[in-house]
Amino acid sequence: MASLRLLYAFFGLILALAVSPASGRCTPSVSSISHSNGTCKNPSQRKAWHTLEDNEKQEYLDAVKCLFNSPPKANITGAKNRYDELHWVHIHQSNIIHGVGAFLPWHRYYMRVYEQVLQTECNYTGGQPYWDEQRDVSLDPSLAAASVWGADDLSFGTASNGCVTDGAFANTTLHLNQLWGVANYSSYCLSREYDESYWSWANTSYADACMATTNYSDAWQCWVAKPHSSAHLAVGGTLSDQAGSPGDPLFFLHHANLDRLWWKWQSQDLETRLVEMNGQSIPSLSDLTTNGWLFPSSSVMDYDNDEYNTTTLNHNLWMVGIVPNTTIAEVMDIRGETICAEYIEAQ
Repeated sequence: MASLRLLYAFFGLILALAVSPASGRCTPSVSSISHSNGTCKNPSQRKAWHTLEDNEKQEYLDAVKCLFNSPPKANITGAKNRYDELHWVHIHQSNIIHGVGAFLPWHRYYMRVYEQVLQTECNYTGGQPYWDEQRDVSLDPSLAAASVWGADDLSFGTASNGCVTDGAFANTTLHLNQLWGVANYSSYCLSREYDESYWSWANTSYADACMATTNYSDAWQCWVAKPHSSAHLAVGGTLSDQAGSPGDPLFFLHHANLDRLWWKWQSQDLETRLVEMNGQSIPSLSDLTTNGWLFPSSSVMDYDNDEYNTTTLNHNLWMVGIVPNTTIAEVMDIRGETICAEYIEAQ
């Protein structure tokens, strides 16, 4: 897994140093998300993991386990369960959702899809929790002291160098991945491989620097670099694999936190930041090559609906048929019907 971490580190470093860029896959859906405009009436309340009561943690973890134990529905080759299908959504599109302006909105929609499947198919009544990494690293710089770890059934395990053998997801087997556009159906374990040196990237000072940016082009590259890469690289193992990282259920808590930070940045100037979108729509050749990804085909780029190599609000967000498509414009405001969520800040 060390090589995967190096790939992720390279990607994060490129974004940290980057100069700001210039401003027919139709599959039947098997679930649904409302796409009407306006403010939703019952937003999912997304709380920090460390603030959840034990019964709230248990309900969430039981719902995630439900996905692992539920049969597949979307006719995805190699999928053994519902979780595999949600995992494949990210794997299949890795070469068009990283290193691009759509990175933040794509992952915002992906998290909402995951959250809604938990709610509608596994009877989950809460919202997607987030891992307040900035809080954890400020309290104790040791990754092992973070609020998500523990050997009991209400935690994400204690493995720091190998397969996860305790916690809620002990002995979890994953089934899908890919390299150079070729699907890999070999089963493998959920794993972790700590590297404390990257955990400092979760420090509040890096998030504050991103919060101080004044335009989306600078902001997305700042968020995607250290605040985003920190947990991926520090936790390592499955989470450090850019394509397959959602195989670790912790992925969704990590990305909920990143989305929370982006929303806080947006909230500083909603009039501007709910409609501001840019950034390249095709990853750089170096990113594609380093990560073993194919160059996106012309049909995919046409389907994305951007003009030239600039991400727009009209960019299509595709979830491999799990839910209907939407556009970036429809996920910019988390208070709208598409996302319908609110982040509860820890006191």
